[in-house]
Amino acid sequence: MSKLLIFGFLWWLLGNPFLALIVMLVLIYALDRRFIGITPSVVKPLRRMGAIRRLRQQIHMNPNDIPSKHELARLLIERKHFKEARDILMPLQDSLEHSAEFWDDLGTALAHLSEPEGAEAAIRNALSINPRVKYGEPYLRLAALHAKTDPERAIGHLEEFRAIQSSSCEAYYRLARLYEQLGRDDQAKRSLAECLEVYRLLPRYKKRQERKWALLAWLKRR
Repeated sequence: MSKLLIFGFLWWLLGNPFLALIVMLVLIYALDRRFIGITPSVVKPLRRMGAIRRLRQQIHMNPNDIPSKHELARLLIERKHFKEARDILMPLQDSLEHSAEFWDDLGTALAHLSEPEGAEAAIRNALSINPRVKYGEPYLRLAALHAKTDPERAIGHLEEFRAIQSSSCEAYYRLARLYEQLGRDDQAKRSLAECLEVYRLLPRYKKRQERKWALLAWLKRR
């Protein structure tokens, strides 16, 4: 109802329903980017593409630039160009064998290319080097790998992530979805409630990061 009222006001103010709709969508997008973060950023992909171009140029001038190759692969993963990222990362295994970030990036690329065994091996390498690498995010990737085939195992990985990120609303939300998948409705509801309670107790600066998951949990409980 409030959206209809805002649209009607903008239509009256601007005198054009199409212009009013555009302005309303821009306002909704701006508010989401400022307070929630569900919609994707418009600026970030442009910056990423510029960085990818610069890295390609650097690598062309210096083919032995290992850090630039790793950074390029990481950005390609963000763009969902997983095959190209994997092809860049695979030859770097010896050079970056002690880098937990490298093994997690390789595992991420392999996971999206339907190579679960290689993905799990790479991610476990990352965790063996540094169990807290990327603030525990590899545990989320392991949970995603096993979510459909072995939900109980996936729950174990999420519990490991939650042990590192005790204030993570995402962990509670993902746990709820897995419990729901297993038919454990009471535990799913409890995890959603815990997600919202954790969010309520977070400091203001942290709420911006976790707001998306709290909102999804709230919608799931409706």
